[in-house]
Amino acid sequence: MTNIKRRDVLRGFGGVAIAGGLAGCMGGGTADDETETTTTSTPTPTPTPTPEPETAMLRVAHLSPDAPNVDVYVDDSVALSDVPFGAVSDYLSVPVGTRTVKVTAAGDESTVAFEGDLDVAEATYTVAAVGELAEGTFEPLVLEDDVSLPADDTARVRVVHASPDAPAVDVTAGDTVLFDGVSFTQSGSVEVPADTYALQVRGDTESNDGDAVAEFNVELAGGTVYTVFAAGYLTPDDESADAGFRPVVVVDAGSGGGGLVQRDVSLRAAHLSPDAPNVDVLVDDAVALADVPFGAVSDYLALTAGSHQVTIRATDAPDTVVFDETLDLAAGAYTAAALGELDSGADNGFAVSLLEDDRSAPADDAARIRVLHASPDAPAVDVTVVGSGDALVDGAAFGDAATVEVPAGEYTLQIRGDTDSNDGDVVAEFDVAVEGGRAYTAIALGYLTPDGEPADAAFDLSVVADN
Repeated sequence: MTNIKRRDVLRGFGGVAIAGGLAGCMGGGTADDETETTTTSTPTPTPTPTPEPETAMLRVAHLSPDAPNVDVYVDDSVALSDVPFGAVSDYLSVPVGTRTVKVTAAGDESTVAFEGDLDVAEATYTVAAVGELAEGTFEPLVLEDDVSLPADDTARVRVVHASPDAPAVDVTAGDTVLFDGVSFTQSGSVEVPADTYALQVRGDTESNDGDAVAEFNVELAGGTVYTVFAAGYLTPDDESADAGFRPVVVVDAGSGGGGLVQRDVSLRAAHLSPDAPNVDVLVDDAVALADVPFGAVSDYLALTAGSHQVTIRATDAPDTVVFDETLDLAAGAYTAAALGELDSGADNGFAVSLLEDDRSAPADDAARIRVLHASPDAPAVDVTVVGSGDALVDGAAFGDAATVEVPAGEYTLQIRGDTDSNDGDVVAEFDVAVEGGRAYTAIALGYLTPDGEPADAAFDLSVVADN
């Protein structure tokens, strides 16, 4: 079902009167002298069709974050009323030519935000209200929409940068760059296989690996054309309105469906089993992570809340399944940590521990560190700071996790055997640097004495960012 909805167009049809006549004459005579009567018909005139007026298809998008709800007039008639920020109208049918467009505050025709002429041809357009009223930059951005349909297994998506305080951005889907260096009011289109994508909006860099300022999930159906408007303020606290950054996804043409997917679960996997081979991780029978080595911690996967079947199998032996269970996930962030040993005689056997992750930002001058004990042959430990002697972690046993906030900075951490006075022998020492406003997980992994174990994964401390 197409998203394009046409308003009724008044069409006039010329009526043609058709008259027919029969001509004849009748006279007296004899059989030898007959008068023949001939019948002729009057030709029926061919009607001249009245040509249908040429029309353009036009829709309006309200993308000015500090503007109130608006009314939109076309040629002095109200076309749309009480349009809120973030709304995109259906397509309206208007005659081609020069149209006068006026945007006013909703219900107040005297408060005019914009009034001007718009030349439209027989095509399809989006008129997007962009910029800011407070800065005097409010204006219409006229976009010509390509509503030709892609193949049934392909979607076409256009991104329009309409965030007035955001710099030029790159848009990526994992390692794939979809858009490169899009500035405010610029747009670009790309065709992609129909699928569900996790998209990242990043500050523009030459290598397209800038910090992600926003992430969202979008389902793109085959044979369908979409526009994604990047709208709102990147930093609303510094602006005249509190309209935060958000994507607005609309269907331009095609079979429809898809759009933003509310995936409110973030799940990552950590391979912390020192005697396990590389593994694949499947979510709901689809490979989500492939060939994951010991010590790796994945990026977060975006999932919907609810039940998900999670399977872990050996990469080189797919029939060897070491974990296959249903996880019930409420909205939130999680780390699925594969702990312990596959060796059937191990004291700490293989298991998956589901950890809830606090990805909120601490104060700008503080860092949050969660320490996870994942070394299967290490006893309970204390973690202390060189210099101060402060104990960050006291008596953490295998599988335990403890969280502490510290001032941002550089630290040397000592891992000690657990004692009441936190002064046990130091078994390892690591330098760690943590930034303000960031959350981390520090994982003690590997074997404390690898020479006596089934694998040579030595004891180490791996620090990964949670936010």
